[in-house]
Amino acid sequence: MSTNVAEKKSSLYEQIGGEPAMEAAVDLFYRKVLSDERISHFFEDVDMERQSAKQKAFLTMVCGGPSAYSGKDMRKGHAHLVQRGLNDTHFDAVVEHLSATLLELGVAKPLVEQVLAIAGGARADVLDR
Repeated sequence: MSTNVAEKKSSLYEQIGGEPAMEAAVDLFYRKVLSDERISHFFEDVDMERQSAKQKAFLTMVCGGPSAYSGKDMRKGHAHLVQRGLNDTHFDAVVEHLSATLLELGVAKPLVEQVLAIAGGARADVLDR
């Protein structure tokens, strides 16, 4: 095996489990989010089937999977929520649920940490800073 092939590890998306894992993760994630009174009110008027599809496409893209994400950028997509009070506490709750979801689905902790680093990198844009 050449060093080039050895260096080209599978994407985070593939290591997590690909499309079936993303589907399961997004479904479980939103069950957790919608049952959390700290943040569920942000989703009261949201078409959750559409939201879940966008979230799956977004997570797939940021984890290195096949990109079909065509949603708004993070600032535009969350601006209306910032106007409704979205802040660090809410962002932390979402990250907490993402972490718990991935761990519950058996994703290895180092991979979960990589996903959380990606999520954390979006904080400034999501909160419009």
